[in-house]
Amino acid sequence: MRALVAAGLVLVVAACAAPEPGGNAPSKAPAPAGLKIDEVAGGFEHAWDVGFLPDGSMLVTERPARMKLVKNGQVTPVEVDLSDVQVRGEGGLMGMVVHPDGKRFTACYNTAKDVRLVTFRLDGTKATKVKDLLTGMPSNPSGRHSGCRPTLAPDGTMFVATGDIAQGRNPQDRTSLGGKVLRIDPETGEGAKDNPFASSANANERRIYTYGHRNVQGVVFRPNSDQVFSSEHGPDVDDEVNLLKAGANYGWDPSKGGTQGGYDEDVPMTDLQRFPDAVPAVWSSGSPTEAICQAAFWQGKLAITALKGSKLMLFTLDDAGKVQNVSIPDQLNDRYGRLRAARTGPDGALYITSSNGTNDKLLRLTGAA
Repeated sequence: MRALVAAGLVLVVAACAAPEPGGNAPSKAPAPAGLKIDEVAGGFEHAWDVGFLPDGSMLVTERPARMKLVKNGQVTPVEVDLSDVQVRGEGGLMGMVVHPDGKRFTACYNTAKDVRLVTFRLDGTKATKVKDLLTGMPSNPSGRHSGCRPTLAPDGTMFVATGDIAQGRNPQDRTSLGGKVLRIDPETGEGAKDNPFASSANANERRIYTYGHRNVQGVVFRPNSDQVFSSEHGPDVDDEVNLLKAGANYGWDPSKGGTQGGYDEDVPMTDLQRFPDAVPAVWSSGSPTEAICQAAFWQGKLAITALKGSKLMLFTLDDAGKVQNVSIPDQLNDRYGRLRAARTGPDGALYITSSNGTNDKLLRLTGAA
């Protein structure tokens, strides 16, 4: 992969995918025409995630430990005790998902001790803690590689994307929750009963769906399919889009099999030499990385935001989940700066947040992709 690093954006999207041997890399598709961007609301600071409520309002999390309700363009602070959130570097209040009852939501955040999932009940503009759903996800004091994105699966389980907190052994250590995609019961926080390591004596391992990840920023389920995709930050090369397979290893190992301490970021994102059975990415950025973030399916395409790349990327997939081409809407190509959240709303629109730290926006994308 590194010998194929390209020099510019066009070559990145056209030639730096990770095709199977003998396969063709996806081409760059023309930018979709006729898309419309509406600025739903502004004034956010590092808006991290968006959830949709039954009354048509939206709940937005901000990394500096704040929550906001958005309805009819009006932004109202949510009264909630987030005094245990540690906001530092990449860490703070992160991903969030609304439960099917429309009254509860689960948020993910850093504390002084860990990264944890906490379930709240929302009553108007006040949220009350229900319980700690899952504690003990590892945390770096600097906040680096904290993850963390919960999403509800069609089968009712909760998938949770986690970061490796820049600790070399975490991704391949199946007793650690760092550098994983977890699949848990959204009521108990325990591993789903049919998880790949459900018979393990270790409770953390029972929660694991996939491992060998660096810093997963999004997990999404393809409609009318059993396919699950993740979006993941690479080091200086190779952001990845992965098609997740239960129990699979995705090959990130900065400890080199536990033979060295520290965090060696010169290893491949998917180390097929050390792990011949590791699953290659369905798309890889090559160089430069885009710092891809959250993923959503919208109008049949896989939509992924990019932080460093300051763009939205629309991936056309075949039935097997292979990337056929990538398009970048002009309206979301370095027009709003860093883009983080991406959620498909009940109205069929794609909702996106910017994440620049000052007057960030909640955007609504409509039109034909």
